[in-house]
Amino acid sequence: MEDFLKLVAARQSDRAYDMSRPVEPEKLERILEAARLAPSACNAQPWKFVVINDPELSVKVGKATAGLGMNKFAKDAPVHILVVEESMNVTSFLGAKIKDKYFPLIDIGIATAHITLAAESEGLGSCILGWFDEKEIKKLTGIPSSKRLLLVITIGYSVKEKRKKSRKPKEKVVSYNKY
Repeated sequence: MEDFLKLVAARQSDRAYDMSRPVEPEKLERILEAARLAPSACNAQPWKFVVINDPELSVKVGKATAGLGMNKFAKDAPVHILVVEESMNVTSFLGAKIKDKYFPLIDIGIATAHITLAAESEGLGSCILGWFDEKEIKKLTGIPSSKRLLLVITIGYSVKEKRKKSRKPKEKVVSYNKY
């Protein structure tokens, strides 16, 4: 458990990558396996991960995440994992209706956490991006227009030192047995 907490403490949003160091295929496969094994409501697995590791396409996708000063670094990431929402299964759909919770977004959040922690365990940096030109990335990658591209995750070797995490104190975010 101590190792896992060290991993969680070390993981950060990296915004500068070594463009000369490609991500090894075997590391990428282990990261994707961690995502594939992530839990989901009623085992619906409402995701598809589109991996962009072609250098030219990676730059184009990275540029499509930039705008208004956001994500200028993304064009330098050697890998982009595009997280596309897929359909829920019937059980998850019924549960979502009955409980008024949209499970695919929760499930995709869990899978994304698996990706970023797996990347950290492989010695790689990552950053989760929600700001991007969805239409442009769909056009570049062949994602059907009917699908929702929810997140872009950059992966690569970070060139910056680890930062100390700034988080709310435990007393502000944890309570026992009552709110």
